[in-house]
Amino acid sequence: MSTPVNDVGLNPDRTLEVPAPGPRYDQAAWYRGSPTPGRVGPSVILGHVDSATGGPSVFYDLGRLRPGEPITVALADRSVRTFAVDTVQRFPKDAFPRLEVYGDTAGPELRLITCGGPFDATERSYEDNTVVFARLVS
Repeated sequence: MSTPVNDVGLNPDRTLEVPAPGPRYDQAAWYRGSPTPGRVGPSVILGHVDSATGGPSVFYDLGRLRPGEPITVALADRSVRTFAVDTVQRFPKDAFPRLEVYGDTAGPELRLITCGGPFDATERSYEDNTVVFARLVS
């Protein structure tokens, strides 16, 4: 998959913003409160898995990534950072491991986040989040 990467911040309740409905809905978004990819710490990029009206979205296949697979991020200055997948994990939204995902790391890392697991039709949202943990290789 290839996608432009926009930026997002925090909602008033301190949760991460997600790409809003509109032309950028199916694009990934970097959380601007996290390090730039390639700098020390966990850089966070999120995207939707799908939508009720548009079907599969930018991170639809995120859960299919396997350890060792490369993820390439092109920065605004046109330099490129390559990460390798360490693990792909799914967490219930009500037990999301914030420290494990957003906490400090010894080196540059990447977190890709989307929704996953069962869809709750009553709440109109997925019950889990899928998180890819990756580390910088070049």
